[in-house]
Amino acid sequence: MRPISPVLRSQVYSILYGAIALFLVCSLILYPEQAFQSSLKGLKIWWEIVFPALLPFFIASEILIGFGVVHFLGVLLEPLMRPLFRVPGVGAFVLAMGLASGYPIGAKLTARLREDGLISRTEGERLVSFTNTADPLFMFGAVAVGFFHDVSLGVILVVAHYVASLLLGILMRFHEPNGPSTPPPPADSSFFLIRGLRAMHRARLADGRGFGQLMGDAISTSIKTLLIIGGFIIMFSVVIEVLGRIGITNLLIAAISPLLLAIGIPTELSASVIAGLFEITLGAQVASQVPAHVDISYKMAIVSAVIAWSGFSVHAQVANILSKTDIRYGPYCIARLIHGVLAGWITFIAWEPIQHYLVSSKMTTLPVFLRALPAPEWSEWSIRIHWGWCILLLLGLLTLTATLWERIKNRYFKDSL
Repeated sequence: MRPISPVLRSQVYSILYGAIALFLVCSLILYPEQAFQSSLKGLKIWWEIVFPALLPFFIASEILIGFGVVHFLGVLLEPLMRPLFRVPGVGAFVLAMGLASGYPIGAKLTARLREDGLISRTEGERLVSFTNTADPLFMFGAVAVGFFHDVSLGVILVVAHYVASLLLGILMRFHEPNGPSTPPPPADSSFFLIRGLRAMHRARLADGRGFGQLMGDAISTSIKTLLIIGGFIIMFSVVIEVLGRIGITNLLIAAISPLLLAIGIPTELSASVIAGLFEITLGAQVASQVPAHVDISYKMAIVSAVIAWSGFSVHAQVANILSKTDIRYGPYCIARLIHGVLAGWITFIAWEPIQHYLVSSKMTTLPVFLRALPAPEWSEWSIRIHWGWCILLLLGLLTLTATLWERIKNRYFKDSL
């Protein structure tokens, strides 16, 4: 079979893109009122949740990079990140910020590290695959409490999501094994904190910007990125509404139902899978409205898979962010599929043990205060900063352990190993 010529492929893409654009415009003309209302809904989500939640993190991350704090963490966490994930130590900063703040800050920081030459293209593709994750406050507040009215379900979602993410990071270390890598830091016998401080000082001098200029640049860059993210959220809100109005959503549900039935998942969850294919919040909401006769473990497995997949809305945001670098979107998309499968599978097999533990330890009665919080509290950025510091502290402890082991091994077991 003769391969398709590049010219013909380009012409097919042009026709396809033109047809999609024409279809979208015609749909907006046919359903102007629905498009307007869904646009307002997307705008409200962006303005009340996404913008205040991500803006402080975007600004803080730009300042930390400018002042060399990322280089400091890179030196400290090099013994942990490179052996485990085959990425430099600076990747730990992206991991901590991504876990604490959620989509799409992991992609944003990965692209920034690539622009600064701190990671290679291959390392960037590995890093963004497992650091661009959902944040715990979304899984606890919006999904567990907001949709399912049971905060204990958030424990299962968080455990499955992050265990699957770390497993994915270990799997992605085999991505392009012969790909280019950044060189490790030069050998230095001085104390690792001293080496980190030196790296931070050199990075700050190389940047050269004062606090005022750095703050202004950070705010400008962050707001520009958030405006793009807001545009994607609003546009996909409209697209989802229009697809539902013209019946395409029902066709997709009918197409996916036999597949779910084949793998033992109730077909009542087909609508949540299709909704989550486009947007994670909508997918989780639809799953929470599935009739009660469907076992809750199946619902949570689908929700967990949907959150890990992250939806086409987040995918579009990530593709836009990565387009400014040579990091490819393809490996990220494949990684999202793997993450979704892993998260759903872990949720299903860990359902009984975690539920048994929560009931036996009476942990389900502890977070009662979450039920009394006002609706937007789950996105409070100060709580996200607390999560970020906790994650950095955990990574620091793991790194300290790895460093001490390296010193002990080199001193006492060098000849035997």
